Amino acid sequence: MLRSSTLIVILSFYFSVQAQTKTGELKKWHRVTISFDGPNVSENDSENPFTDYRLNTLFTSPSGNTYLVPGFFAADGDAANTSADSGNQWNVHFSPDEIGIWTFEVSFRNGTNIAVSVDAQAGSSVSFDGASGNFNVAPTDKSGIDNRANGRLKYVNEHYLKYSETQTYFLKAGTDSPENLLAYTDFDGTSNHGGTNYLKSWSPHVQDWNTGDPTWQNEKGKGLIGAINYLSEKGMNVFSFLTMNVNGDGKDVWPWVSHNARNRFDVSKLAQWEIVFQHAEEKGMYLHFKTQETENDQLLNGGNVGLERKLYYRELIARFGHHLALNWNLGEENTQTTSQRLEMAQFFRDNDPYNHHIVIHTYPNQQNQVYNPLLGGNSELTGASIQTSINNVNNSVLNWIESSANAGKPWVVASDEIGPANTGVAADDDYTGNTGNKPDNREQVLHKTLWGSLLAGGTGVEYYFGYQTGESDLTCQDFRSREHKWNDAKHALDFFRNHLEFWDMESLNNITSDNDFYSFGKIDETYVIYVPGDDNSNLNIGNSGDNYILKWYDPKNGGTLQDGSVTEVVATGNIDFGNPPNNSNEDWILLLRNEATLNFTGLNENNNLVIYPNPANDFLQLKGLSEGIHQFNVFNKLGQKVLVATSHDRDYQLNVSSLKTGLYILNIKSGDLNESYKFLIE
Repeated sequence: MLRSSTLIVILSFYFSVQAQTKTGELKKWHRVTISFDGPNVSENDSENPFTDYRLNTLFTSPSGNTYLVPGFFAADGDAANTSADSGNQWNVHFSPDEIGIWTFEVSFRNGTNIAVSVDAQAGSSVSFDGASGNFNVAPTDKSGIDNRANGRLKYVNEHYLKYSETQTYFLKAGTDSPENLLAYTDFDGTSNHGGTNYLKSWSPHVQDWNTGDPTWQNEKGKGLIGAINYLSEKGMNVFSFLTMNVNGDGKDVWPWVSHNARNRFDVSKLAQWEIVFQHAEEKGMYLHFKTQETENDQLLNGGNVGLERKLYYRELIARFGHHLALNWNLGEENTQTTSQRLEMAQFFRDNDPYNHHIVIHTYPNQQNQVYNPLLGGNSELTGASIQTSINNVNNSVLNWIESSANAGKPWVVASDEIGPANTGVAADDDYTGNTGNKPDNREQVLHKTLWGSLLAGGTGVEYYFGYQTGESDLTCQDFRSREHKWNDAKHALDFFRNHLEFWDMESLNNITSDNDFYSFGKIDETYVIYVPGDDNSNLNIGNSGDNYILKWYDPKNGGTLQDGSVTEVVATGNIDFGNPPNNSNEDWILLLRNEATLNFTGLNENNNLVIYPNPANDFLQLKGLSEGIHQFNVFNKLGQKVLVATSHDRDYQLNVSSLKTGLYILNIKSGDLNESYKFLIE
């Protein structure tokens, strides 16, 4: 057994080496990897290193919280580059959520099938069992979209996931295709196993690889790393992938040493997957792990949670569970029984130390059959991955938002696949590689899928590419095939993030008389309406008599809010909202805000103080301040201080040009005066 003092020396050296790379920094939310010298074994040893050894590490935070994290066999410790299938390295990946001194205690035991045993004392102590140590975690130094700046995404018993560090709510947009994204020829042990060859080089995206980005084995990986760069640069933040499609459509993705193996894992292949996922982490990506598909959901233990399935799930959790933004999808178009689904969800909840989001996907006509028994406290599911027809997205997403809330456990609901299956989200008309001869359905996707999902209260969209389109669900290697759709999705995310407190809103389709006018908002405060071009509808926001300010947003071109032919209305039954700024034949987003919520309001309001304009652009004019020194603090809607200024003047011009679009609070302190006022930046 390795003595603790010796282990600490080894760890100190390990971390000093890793600190030269992005993946080993001892900082909050960063991946920390502890490596142990243990038994020298191989993937195919008679004593199976994946079943007959169990590495668990108990991490204790500075505040006393504990995380029991599974570890894994790492061959020579650099298998991504060496393709090693043997060695004496055993690793644990961990992402700490507190700064300060963390401690850890190691359990490493040996015995037949001990890897899936829940008995802490099963088997016998071996090698470095009982080792312990500590390490000091500093604050994160990352910013922007990097997940390590925002923290772990958590389910918080609401309809949206929430980042732990910034306390912001998450919306997603990105790709559901190709489902065999990991069928990449640069990954070790990746081949086609019957049927059409859908293996990928991702060569169209080599141009998107940037100097300093990761590779492995003499410049491998540039294509897929570049593809992730492209999605991120387009403002997308999610991609999905099957981690196993044995017997499925692609027959080219599996984590094991061979297509037929079930309890021995390909260490070098999985280490290469991790390089890709770690890069995605830095690019702000949410990882949608689809653990199986309809053709193989009976493959492991006949659909039960037995030895093979437990090993598979444990390996996914051990190697990839430390990532900050992900969900475990129990199955695409799932056909298992309710009891099997319940047991799978329970396994992830019991063994994933980070309690990641758990969803399941099913056929459109089987949603009631699959989802209803899993609602509320019946299961550990925290959401649904919805498949439905393009015209039914709003209704379907809204149904499961309301059904889950009524059952006492609000689900996070996403539109992850639209039909018809042959078309899905078609390639752009002007994409040069469009050989599918399918018409571009941008207008429908924009209206019915993208905004239809978001205005139902959904968490967002993933685009499925169909099986008869250019760059299809199995053949896709060029995400530029949907460039217009990515642009549209970014504009939608920008609108929601900049103009709405969407987490506090709900579908309000009943305020319009037309089913195509999707509505969303907070009653008596804010209303968002999708207005299809060349369409008319009555709009009724009640009889409060309140005055509402009207603005328009262009869903295809984004940009700032604009004035239409009507800029103000009074809530007295049906209202005339006029015409959009231009292109009345195009679709527009109408935003109505109650003027009372826009006006400056605060505690101990100073009636002599005049502040304008609201909304503001570059400056706020403050007139009628009292004598003395005035301290101005501006806070965003999360309570974070974003601007500070001082003045002796009774009339002062506050420069707010550095602020992004959104809602802010201006706090003014002067002597005994302490007042707060709301204002908007547009």
